[in-house]
Amino acid sequence: METMPQDKSPYLIYNIFPRLVNNVAEWENHLPRIADMGFNWLFLNPFHYSGFSGSLYSIKDYYDYHLLVKHDKSPHDFEKDLKQFTKKAEKLGIHVIVDYVINHTAVDSILVDQHPDWYQRDAKGKLVNPRAMEGDKVTAVWGDLAEIDNLKSPDRDNLWKYWIKLAEHYLKLGFSGFRCDAAYQVPADLWKHIIDDIKGKNPDAVFFAETLGCELADTKKLIKAGFDVIFNSSKWWDFEEPWCLKQNDATSKFVPSVSFPESHDTHRLAEETHCDWNWIKTKYFFSAIFSAGVMIPVGFEFGFGKKLDVVHTTPQDWEETRCDLSGYIAHCNSIKKQYAIFQTDSSIEQIVTPNSRITALLKSAGKEKALIIINKDRHNYQEIYFDDIASAMGGGDGIIDVSAEHVMDSVPNQFHYNLMPGQIKVLYAKKKTARNKA
Repeated sequence: METMPQDKSPYLIYNIFPRLVNNVAEWENHLPRIADMGFNWLFLNPFHYSGFSGSLYSIKDYYDYHLLVKHDKSPHDFEKDLKQFTKKAEKLGIHVIVDYVINHTAVDSILVDQHPDWYQRDAKGKLVNPRAMEGDKVTAVWGDLAEIDNLKSPDRDNLWKYWIKLAEHYLKLGFSGFRCDAAYQVPADLWKHIIDDIKGKNPDAVFFAETLGCELADTKKLIKAGFDVIFNSSKWWDFEEPWCLKQNDATSKFVPSVSFPESHDTHRLAEETHCDWNWIKTKYFFSAIFSAGVMIPVGFEFGFGKKLDVVHTTPQDWEETRCDLSGYIAHCNSIKKQYAIFQTDSSIEQIVTPNSRITALLKSAGKEKALIIINKDRHNYQEIYFDDIASAMGGGDGIIDVSAEHVMDSVPNQFHYNLMPGQIKVLYAKKKTARNKA
């Protein structure tokens, strides 16, 4: 067993969604059980004063706070609570990540009047709303948002200083990480400017780039800008198509990434799978060992089914527990912490097996190897057979079963196993260091 140094502990991220858990006291109440599950990072979506839509991501004032979370408190008093919260989290070994949204604001932001030159405008001088495109077709327009002109603003120097000051403010509130929303929509030069400045003040600050849906070339620009971590798209992988492993191969040499079985942007996995708890557990364990980091939103561990909504979710949407996976998640996280190979993004190759309903992946990192075997058939048992499991894993001594459940006491070299529906089996081996002859 090889563990990582403490200062490079894996990114085990729990996401509290402020519209569902809507005050700092409640955030604090969740901290002990978050720590008990083994999470060492906590991500908060925006909790700022929002524009007319009420969306968490439609920020009207970066220095005031959403009515749902601050209630009747002044910004100053709310920030005192925030500082206390981040301190309590740190005492439990949990670092807190703020959602750093600098690519757009609310269309009715106070900055529109204070700094009109900071915004993109059309030929008629109107604010530009962010939009989604499929080819030349506009598929969505966010009318409650206005795009910031971080690249060509005539007042760019003051605009960039504003973002630096905002990041410094978050540091003072006790935040250790920055989840940079739609990072690829912000110029890489601005990110480098911000990251260099903030790390100069706090070298331990961690920058997470939200890179989902962007081109590989844009991801590489963000890596060069200094981002510490990116997010990968393994959530959508069917364990068959080659794109996921290609993505991993393209980025794993340069930057660690975070996987997730669901997020605040996706449908709940319990709803998608009709409460297939075996498959939900497989998806979590796979996410935990595939890459350096793993993240879940609040409620995943209880089998919540309602999709989180940045506009409409309220505390009344808290659900009854359908299946408590907290213990299972804690065990998966402990396995991740025990083996360095599961704390890194590294080479992963697909191993051909005679059974097309099974995917076998060989992950390699230094002297460590892990064979990840997944039964893609959620309804039937499927058999896997290796005549020489040691050779299939590329050598190694003392192959052991490190699965999260249904662990084999020993692993025979002539390996035959009947996987349960949707089951994941993980085998581990490490090459011994050769001793120098006297």
